Formats: sequence, structure tokens, C-alpha cells
Amino acid sequence: MRPVKFDTVVLGAGIVGVSVAVHLQKRGRAVALVDRKLPGNETSFGNAGLIQREGVYPYAFPRDLGTLLRHARNQSLDVRYHADALLKVAPFLWQYWRNSHPEKHAAIARAYSTLIEHCVSEHRALAAQANASALLRPIGWMKVFRTEARHHDEIRLAEQWNREYGVAFESLDATRLQQIEPDLDKSLTGGVRYPQSDSVSDPNALVTAYAKYFEALGGRFFIGDANSLREPGEHWEVDTNAGTLAASSAVIALGPWSDMLSARLGYRLPLAVKRGYHMHYASKGDARLNQPVLDAERGYLLAPMAKGIRLTTGAEIALNEAPQTPTQLAAVEPIARTLFPLGERLDEQAWMGRRPCTADMMPIIGPAGRHKNLWFAFGHAHHGLTLGPVTGRLIAEMMTGTQTFIDPRPFRVDRF
Repeated sequence: MRPVKFDTVVLGAGIVGVSVAVHLQKRGRAVALVDRKLPGNETSFGNAGLIQREGVYPYAFPRDLGTLLRHARNQSLDVRYHADALLKVAPFLWQYWRNSHPEKHAAIARAYSTLIEHCVSEHRALAAQANASALLRPIGWMKVFRTEARHHDEIRLAEQWNREYGVAFESLDATRLQQIEPDLDKSLTGGVRYPQSDSVSDPNALVTAYAKYFEALGGRFFIGDANSLREPGEHWEVDTNAGTLAASSAVIALGPWSDMLSARLGYRLPLAVKRGYHMHYASKGDARLNQPVLDAERGYLLAPMAKGIRLTTGAEIALNEAPQTPTQLAAVEPIARTLFPLGERLDEQAWMGRRPCTADMMPIIGPAGRHKNLWFAFGHAHHGLTLGPVTGRLIAEMMTGTQTFIDPRPFRVDRF
């Protein structure tokens, strides 16, 4: 049986892969989207639902001794690790720590902010085209604080981001915070709100809507094995439940599984995963949470979702396929119940996802280099949902030879 031919095959149907597929299809490419599951059912399924316009500085590795010692004890609420993973990820963590030096971090932000500044506008444009605008909420989000010192630290950061990149923020004292979120813990000292960011009421539904739009444009989705990608001649082939597909170009957008395929193809990249967990809860009585809220000193986030209040944890450093260990969720749940009146759990078990991370905190977007017509779109860490449509547009413009709306050079793979 001869392969079914396409112009491009996109591997990975999370928010990044779906966005790439949509933008290529819009530009006249015949695109096949391939994943082992339906769109939006892996990493993009579970997250805080934030489109972080304020996220101009990617999340850095802590460098102060007190925080490092706290994390080393492996009892932190915001960061946990598997001891058996440390040896393997040690080179990555060393590079991550070096790139988190304030001067390097500032230089990274100058490049990274060029992606972030378009995240809300690109999502809104794509959501409007996909008839999914109702899933986006222009309500911002905020961090809340238990001590004045941490509150003032965040204000100083917000003022810096505002000076450098025009990030809007609102500092809330305890009285104003209670006016905005009357059901939160009354002992909080205040908060900092970021009004330019959007949030999503159901990330899986949003990715599904984008995928349906892709199909409405003429694109086709296939259940298949992305790791079967091969280059037998002048084209790429991949196996699916509908048979073998052939395409003149391929895009790897497999999120935390991108390293498996890229390594098999000969690329050695500084990649690792940060795992995280979520659980949904009912609200007690008529309690209401109006926007996503990060408990900044405890390292978890509560977000109002279509299914209920979603509690998301911080980072777990572990091997990609290691068994689930939702100890962070168990640790923060009692604290979250004091922050907001959570009711019963609504999920049978905790969901776990994997964030694909690079050692310099920036995604890899662009041509693979060693292979003709192979492209990379992965490594977005905590900002996969945020940067999906931005990445999709940028890759599509590069692949079709049109003027890019962002300088892609900082995100090229050969920077490593």
C-alpha cells in the first residue's frame, strides 16, 4: 500500500503542534497532524490555564543559598525531586543554574519577551477563528502573599517588568484583595494582580477547538506513532492507524517526548522535564473564586475551571516515565483549603503532566539543521499553553518563506 502524501506532517497534537498545524494549513500546506492520543490529551490537558502576558522572564533556577538548601532537603512544597533522577539530569540542572545568573537571565528575557508580547493577541485571534473565544477569559490572574516582605519583593519585580517591558500590574493591599476575592483567607497581607493576562476555562477544550478548526480548514488528524518517523529518501514517513503517511517536511512538536525522537535522529539537546499534578474540587457553599490565584509562599495555584476549582502543584524533577508520586498535591491540599473553602475532590485520581524544558529556559523553534525539511517546535517549559499560537505562526512563516513577525534567531537549535 502506497503512503498517503502530504506537504507536512506535524508530530504532536498538544497546543504547540495543533497551532503549528493550523497556521501551516491556513497558508496552503496540506498538513497531517499525528499523535498517539486525541488533541490536547497529554501535557496540554492539565495546567493552570494561564496565558501569561506578564511572563517576560522565564522561570529561573533559584540561586540564593537558603532556597537551594530548602530544596535540597526535598521537603519543599513548590519543588520536589526523585533522587534516582538527579544523576541523569545533573548536567541539565548545572546549565540551568548558570543560565539563571541575573545577567544571563536578563539577556534571555530580552529575547523571550518578543514571544511573550504576542501571546494574548495570537490566542485571541486563533480562538476567534475557531469559534472558541468563550473559553478565553480576559480577567488576569494574581499572586497572593502571607507576609509583607514577600509582597514587597513581588512589587519590586513587577515594577522592573513594567519599566523594561510595559507589563501592567496592580498592587493590592489586604482590604482591596478582600474586595476582589472575598472568599480568600482573611489573613493574607495583599496581592499583585496581572490584568493583561488571559486565562482559559478548559485547556483541553481549547486545544480541541483549535484542532477542529484545523480539520475544517482541510487538515487531517491521525492516531499514530510519532517515533516511527524516518527519512527513506526525499521525503519523511510516519506510521499511523490509517497506514503510512509521507510528507516533504516534518515538524517535531512532541513536548516532553521530543528528546526521544530528536536523540534518535542524532541531536543531543539539553532537555529535561518538570512534572506537575492537578486535582479538581467543588467549592463549599456559595464560595466563588473569580480568577486564578497563586499562593506565592506555598507554591501552588488555584484556578476556576469548567469542572471546578483546579489545584495545580509546582515542579517535580523526575525521569519522564517514572511512576507518579503526587506527594506535593497531598502536601499543599490542606494549605489550599485554608486559602479558599474547597469542597470534595472531583477527580478519581490526580492528573500528572510533564513540562518540556531547555537549559536556557527558551523554546527551540526553527529548522533542525542536520536534516533537510525537519523542524523543531518544543521546549516551552511552563509556557506551552501561553506560547502555542505564537510558535505556530512563527514556524509557519519560516517554513513558507514569508517575513516572520518575530526574529526567530534566538530560538534556533544551533545555539546549543
